[in-house]
Amino acid sequence: MNSLSSVPDNGHRKYPYLLRERKISEADEVWCTDITYIPMPKGHAYLCAVMDWHTRYVLGWAVSNTMDAALTSKALAAAVKKGSRLPEIFNTDQGSQFTAEEFTEASLDRGVKLSMDVRGSWRDNVYVERLWRSVKYERVYLVAYDSVSKARANLVQYFDWYNNERPHSSLDDLTPQRAYLDLLPELGQVA
Repeated sequence: MNSLSSVPDNGHRKYPYLLRERKISEADEVWCTDITYIPMPKGHAYLCAVMDWHTRYVLGWAVSNTMDAALTSKALAAAVKKGSRLPEIFNTDQGSQFTAEEFTEASLDRGVKLSMDVRGSWRDNVYVERLWRSVKYERVYLVAYDSVSKARANLVQYFDWYNNERPHSSLDDLTPQRAYLDLLPELGQVA
């Protein structure tokens, strides 16, 4: 684990990984989240995104100069606002930002089950890890951000493009938004 990764807090409750051998076939069945860093001239900013597991649709995100539960809670609030319904399961890593009461209660109080990756197992949240690769190579490393506000403004454009224009081979060349809207369960569809 590098120094920029989420660090577990031994005093916080951890939740079991619920996705092993589970076939996820609907939008909003499982959401996943993680944090990555964005290089800045004097340190780093931190980006947290919430993604629909099945369609790769980025439902919400937040960027900050601190990696804390406020960052993860802000990304979750954006996802709840944008999503058609709450997921059954929300998968995270075991970092203190995701195990803090501020974050866990925001999920559990909404009736969402928490699932946490096995420590050190990046494959348990592979779709968000792939998102980070895309964000960094398609945008972050091409644009030198000199402030969090400039990163935020530029990432608004990136995530709009990622969701609405960038086809994914794993989605039969649909965009994440098209796949998300097409795969919503009948009852939860939004006009």
